[in-house]
Amino acid sequence: QVQLVESGGGLVQPGGSLRLSCAASGFTFSSKVMTWYRQAPGKERELVAVISSTGGSTNYAHSVKGRFTISRDNAKNTVYLQMNSLKAEDTAVYYCYIQSGGTNYWGQGTQVTVSS
Repeated sequence: QVQLVESGGGLVQPGGSLRLSCAASGFTFSSKVMTWYRQAPGKERELVAVISSTGGSTNYAHSVKGRFTISRDNAKNTVYLQMNSLKAEDTAVYYCYIQSGGTNYWGQGTQVTVSS
């Protein structure tokens, strides 16, 4: 079955960096577009970054463009989100997402808190 396991979240000061990882299994990772979403308290879940199956194409939310970088290692079935210059408004639970066979799959999420 499809499994998505996020890791790498934590507490960081404004201006700091974190790298999130999402380890995937149960599907052909190298054939799937991978997406990071986030959800802040009291807000709707929002798309953060998307990467094509080969890694050759990426897209970002306007709010993170230039600060976050999505990448993937198809040999390790893992997608990453490098987050730099973090701001308080980046505080959220970050989720890994795929759609496969018409079904939406989400990881359990990893908490990122940006605070001094």
